Amino acid sequence: MNLSISNNGLSLIKRFEGCRLTAYQDSIGIWTIGYGHTSGVSKGQTITQVQADRYLKADCANAEKAVNKYHSKYHWNQNQFDALVSFTFNCGSGNLKKLLNNGQRTIAQISAKIPAYNKAGGKVLRGLVNRRAAEKELFDRPVSCP
Repeated sequence: MNLSISNNGLSLIKRFEGCRLTAYQDSIGIWTIGYGHTSGVSKGQTITQVQADRYLKADCANAEKAVNKYHSKYHWNQNQFDALVSFTFNCGSGNLKKLLNNGQRTIAQISAKIPAYNKAGGKVLRGLVNRRAAEKELFDRPVSCP
């Protein structure tokens, strides 16, 4: 069974990524547009809000696939899954593999390691410290039944 990101998870990504409809260079010089979309972005590019939302869904699909690769081992709850999709959206699937130690870490060990991924270009960034704290909080939050 594959999970999909919930509205709660999408809101977390949107909160930290923000949405810009004109291409800009991020803190380490990567051209970015929409909600942190980087593939094929060039200087001067503009998009609509509808396109930004499409890019977000497509980018999340790649992150979802990476997190779902480990679902049979961990049996993620929705909050854990959402937190890790946000993490993977921001850090990439290679860093997800490192975070999980390719499936060798326990849930508690994964939670403890999330805050360590707070650097870009070798520098600790306040925004990444805050994002990792929010992802860890969501990862650790029990899922409540309706």
